Amino acid sequence: MNSPKGGRARDALFRRLLDLVAMPASRLAHQDRNMVGDILLDMLFHATTEERSLCASRLATSREAPRRLLRYLAQCSFEIAQPLLEQNEAFDACDLSEIVESTSTEHRMAIARRKVVAPGVSAALAEHGEPHVVRELVANPGAVLPESALDKLLTRSRDESQLCALMVERLELRPSQAMAMFWWSDGATRRKILQRHAADRLEVIETCKDVFEMMAAEKWADPVARKALQLIERRQRNREALERSPFDSLESAINSAAMEGMNAELAQEIGYLCGIKPVTIAKILSDKGGEGLAVLCKATGVKRDFLPVLWASLRRPLEIDNDEMHPQFAIVAETYEILTVAKAQTTLRYWNWSLSSAFSPQALREAQASGAPANEEAAFSTSQRTARLVFGS
Repeated sequence: MNSPKGGRARDALFRRLLDLVAMPASRLAHQDRNMVGDILLDMLFHATTEERSLCASRLATSREAPRRLLRYLAQCSFEIAQPLLEQNEAFDACDLSEIVESTSTEHRMAIARRKVVAPGVSAALAEHGEPHVVRELVANPGAVLPESALDKLLTRSRDESQLCALMVERLELRPSQAMAMFWWSDGATRRKILQRHAADRLEVIETCKDVFEMMAAEKWADPVARKALQLIERRQRNREALERSPFDSLESAINSAAMEGMNAELAQEIGYLCGIKPVTIAKILSDKGGEGLAVLCKATGVKRDFLPVLWASLRRPLEIDNDEMHPQFAIVAETYEILTVAKAQTTLRYWNWSLSSAFSPQALREAQASGAPANEEAAFSTSQRTARLVFGS
């Protein structure tokens, strides 16, 4: 509550002290400024709203004002704090994080709009998770988003689709986060993810090519190395699966699915021929958008003529009533055209690596139950988090 307004002496003293605190560094010693700031702060505890507003407005652009004084004013009602939160550059990350935790949504919105938002402050705002504040933060080019904040925002983006289009523009977004977000993004965002976050792996393949020979000599016995190399290897299809398959090619399996209708057995067989696990092919075939089908075909060398065949095998329309291409299939067909084979392969292999059963949401719990050391549990974190996000479990 505000104290009753004082007499002329208190008013004059208040204004003199405010003048001193607002002086440039060249005119007032640091020690004097801090002493005056402490006196002024004590007076503000008993000041009116108008007096606090006057103080905040005067100090809005002051970098020299004592931060204790600025923090107090910034945690007052928003009408008082607004000019400081919008203009004052003296606050450090700790100051702003404290204000985030102790004030209102209006205060947090003003902080999200600041010219510079430090990583720790971004993390604090993301933790609060207020949708309109979060969107303002992600859209702010002056905000630095640490990986921990992006992880929180990635989880939120599954239910708040507007975040996906904003997050894909962030330079801090990691490929693993983008590839997880792909599954619940709209078509335009998916295209950006595929174009910006898929790599060609050429240098990686060249650097590790002799390891494939070592693994072959060891008969691929090491499960850790085998799984890592699944993401790196160059091959388009699983030749061993083809030798055991009732079909003479991947294209034959796709034709059969188009004629008979896609079922679980055919889907699994197509997955084996593509060299991916059942959980990965199931995710691709069940995805409503269908861009994953374009990635699958381009990565495995399936010609564009078979893309509509695979689409039709899922009983999805190729055309609309006036014989025009169905708009959703048009997006899928265009995705096929814009992707390079190398980037499509990287995308498919990353999906297969991160969504495989070994990294299911149960993996970490099983590791813990078996008494795995803490560092081994941590190794599951990225892909385990991806699987949980994508499958919603």
